[in-house]
Amino acid sequence: MWFFSRDPVRDFPFELSPEPPEGNPPGPWVLHRGRKKATGSPVSIFVYDVKPGQEEQTQVAKAAFKRLKTLRHPNILAYIDGLETEKCLHVVTETVTPLGAYLKARSEAGDPKEPELSWGLHQIVKALSFLVNDCSLIHNNVCMAAVFVDRAGEWKLGGLDYMYSAQGNGGGPPHKGVPELEQYDPPELADSSGRVVKEKWSADMWRLGCLIWEVFNGPLPRAAALRNPGKIPKSLVPHYCELVGANPKLRPNPARFLQNCRAPGGFMSNSFVETNLFLEEIQIKEPAEKQKFFQELSESLGSFPEDFCRHKVLPQLLTAFEFGNAGAVVLTPLFKVGELLKADEYQQQIVPVLIKMFSSTDRAMRIRLLQQMEQFIQYLDEPTVNTQIFPHVVHGFLDTNPAIREQTVKSMLLLAPKLNENNLNMELMKHFARLQAKDDQGPIRCNTTVCLGKIGSYLSASTRHRVLASAFSRATKDPFAPSRVAGVLGFAATHNLYSMTDCAHKILPVLCGLTVDPEKSVRDQAFKAIRSFLSKLESVSEDPTQLAEVEKDVHAASSPGMGGAAASWAGWAVTGVSSLTSKLIRAHPSAALAETTAPQGPPPEGHPSLAPAPVSASPTSRRPGEAQEGDRDTVEDSSTVDRWDDDDWGSLEQEAETVLAQEHWRSRDQASLGRTGQVSSPDHRAPESDWSSWEAEGSWEQGWQEHSSPEPPEGTRLASEYNWGSPEANDKGDPFAALSSRPSAQPRPDSWGDDNWEGLETDSRQTKAELARKKREERRREMEAKRAEKKAAKGPMKLGARKLD
Repeated sequence: MWFFSRDPVRDFPFELSPEPPEGNPPGPWVLHRGRKKATGSPVSIFVYDVKPGQEEQTQVAKAAFKRLKTLRHPNILAYIDGLETEKCLHVVTETVTPLGAYLKARSEAGDPKEPELSWGLHQIVKALSFLVNDCSLIHNNVCMAAVFVDRAGEWKLGGLDYMYSAQGNGGGPPHKGVPELEQYDPPELADSSGRVVKEKWSADMWRLGCLIWEVFNGPLPRAAALRNPGKIPKSLVPHYCELVGANPKLRPNPARFLQNCRAPGGFMSNSFVETNLFLEEIQIKEPAEKQKFFQELSESLGSFPEDFCRHKVLPQLLTAFEFGNAGAVVLTPLFKVGELLKADEYQQQIVPVLIKMFSSTDRAMRIRLLQQMEQFIQYLDEPTVNTQIFPHVVHGFLDTNPAIREQTVKSMLLLAPKLNENNLNMELMKHFARLQAKDDQGPIRCNTTVCLGKIGSYLSASTRHRVLASAFSRATKDPFAPSRVAGVLGFAATHNLYSMTDCAHKILPVLCGLTVDPEKSVRDQAFKAIRSFLSKLESVSEDPTQLAEVEKDVHAASSPGMGGAAASWAGWAVTGVSSLTSKLIRAHPSAALAETTAPQGPPPEGHPSLAPAPVSASPTSRRPGEAQEGDRDTVEDSSTVDRWDDDDWGSLEQEAETVLAQEHWRSRDQASLGRTGQVSSPDHRAPESDWSSWEAEGSWEQGWQEHSSPEPPEGTRLASEYNWGSPEANDKGDPFAALSSRPSAQPRPDSWGDDNWEGLETDSRQTKAELARKKREERRREMEAKRAEKKAAKGPMKLGARKLD
């Protein structure tokens, strides 16, 4: 019934690659590339074809098949599957490359580094130690042709064809019958008298010396060449000489050879070997040791081979996160290794782990992810971002930790291009409105304004119309000076998104109010913006046909092109203010301000921190109509006046540091007054309007209310607490409104420096106390008048009514 027989080779779950064989290992085998039929995963297949008249070779091949199938060790070739028939033998192993071919390829790309070779030899010696000391087996075939290298660069010992037992119960060493292998035999094998005293490992250690010579000098031509070490490193030469010594009794045991080479200053004593040894034992290490190891690992990855990082370090990092509770410490080396991966490999190996990381409640993990988002955002597709990433990231806007709120705002610069209509125009805008209005940290409010301007081009036309002008107008009333600068620069950077009507009725009135701002940097940017918008209006007035061209982006839908242009806008501004948040998240604000370096007195007018940052020319921000005004004598140096670039946004950090320094100086004055019985003003509070309901109210203009500082407690409000950023606060009966009109406190028209501060310093404590008493008396009379009006409005009490006081 021959037609019922089946071909076992056809049913074998692995198939040979059509590519030619990679090489012929020692013995009867031929190495082929292959793959698993079910998954397509690559493997290596050793093939032996049974031929008539070669019974001895067939027995050697079958013995090697059996040995490889039963021996399991990390440094011995890993057996996966096998096939034995009357016609052939197939042995399937992990994907490997012969050591000779591997070293040739490495030399063409650049000679392999010494630490890499030291670790490879360490693995082979460890495999020999396992065989001779644990299994009492003699390999009998150690040479370059018997060593293979896997995808991670790990060296594996193969060539088990001529292995025999050291106890002699399996007979003597088998006859090789291969002339090219006999040159690796030690000289004592030629002495048949048996008088030579030797150890069971003596022959294999001689062959190990031959392998070391071949690794550094190439194929061994004859045994006599072993006398010249050649390119063998000096730190290894003494130990090499012990291996190829004439007296077999003096050749060291493999375990002692490893110990000698691992001594301080030895050939195998380096960071690469230490890293590999730690990774092999990472499962039994203490959590503190793992934390320290991963923290130091990222610094060493740059010097490690690329294949080693991709195929050995990366799996260990992923395992440590998923099963070892390593936490956020694995992120830095993980992303560094991720740079070496291809796009499809990144999607398969790292993206699923990233999604799991974003759902973590560990704050350290969340802030590390947000800080390093730039390294992996390009590998996240839009559905993944909107359904699995953004819902977790958005919780950072509500976090009580200012650092997480700030990093969440920054992350929107990278996530916004991938957000869908609802997440971008509805959900994100809710949080931005609340942060800009209610967050108690000035740098975070400033960052929110900068980020909103940067992602403005991604918003829909209707959302831009409702949001941008109102948001930047709100920023110009912020008491934190860099936020006001960010509001002005936001108007300028998004100038092409406003209609001419909005420019004239909404934007210019706001900018004109900033021309008398106490901070010179705010005034400088305001004047530049005013000139730019006026030039734009003037050009349209002179030629109304330009209106359609000027407003072409106002009602246009968001596009990636517009977003790409915005990606370079304010790229430094958000990062520039980030260092300030760390000074504001301490337990006590005064302690944080005390850490900043601040002058002991008021900042001088010529202080460099108050000087505006230089503005470089930018062709993309040229004013409309500039060519028409080029011949006017009234415009001087127009090429550097009305342009905005990253230098303007970069100066926000300098401006913010100046504000913090001034607050530190004011806090010192505040502390000295507090000791004499004066009561200081409370910290800045957010407005009470609910920003989360801006859509229900119809537009952002109803939500972006003017900022008003809370009333101070009973006592005199210090000059340092006067809300210079809110002009409306001046109409609330503030006592310093009268002081500002005094000649000593009135600043010169061309200066907003020392004179302004000197006028406030000349007020005596007695004058302030008298003004405070007057204010309290006026407040008491107002309250009594209001009570009287309420009683009069109610009228006389009716008969039988009971007073409910």
